[in-house]
Amino acid sequence: MAEPADLDRIDLLILKTLQQDGRMTNLKLSEEVALSPTAVLARVARLTREGYILGYEARLNPLKLRAGMLVFVEVLLDKTTPLIFEHFKAAVQVHDQIIECHMVAGGFDYLLKIRCADMEAYRHFAGTLLWQLPGVRETRTYAVMEEVKHTTHVPLPGL
Repeated sequence: MAEPADLDRIDLLILKTLQQDGRMTNLKLSEEVALSPTAVLARVARLTREGYILGYEARLNPLKLRAGMLVFVEVLLDKTTPLIFEHFKAAVQVHDQIIECHMVAGGFDYLLKIRCADMEAYRHFAGTLLWQLPGVRETRTYAVMEEVKHTTHVPLPGL
C-alpha cells in the first residue's frame, strides 16, 4: 500500500499512535515518535487542519448503557430517486439507535447498523420507526450473536 504523498513516516506513526490512544499527552506522543513536543504539536495541528484527524471521542461500553443488542438491517427502497435518497438520509440522522448508515451497491440500497437494549426494544424500534422511514419497501434484519472483531482503526500504509 503506497503512502499518501503528503504524509511521511512520522506523520503515519503519529496517526497510528493516536488511533491507539487519543488521550495521549503531547509529551508522551513526542517520545513515541522521537520528535520534540513542539514539532509533534505542529504536525498534529497540520494533520487535523488537513482532515486526516477528524476528532477524538471516548469508546463507551454498550452493555453498561442498555445498548447491548447489535443489529444490521438491509433496507430496500421502493424507488431510487435523488429525492427519496435525500429524504431517507435525512430521516436516519434523527434516530440515535441508528449508529451507522451506508448506501451500498447490490441487492438492496442501504445497510444500517443499529444498537438497542434487547430484541423487544429492537422490535419496538422497527415497528414504530424503522418501517416508517421514507421510501422503505423491504427490510432484512440480522441480529448479531457475537461481535468477533470491532475496531474504528483505519489501516495505515507502511506501518
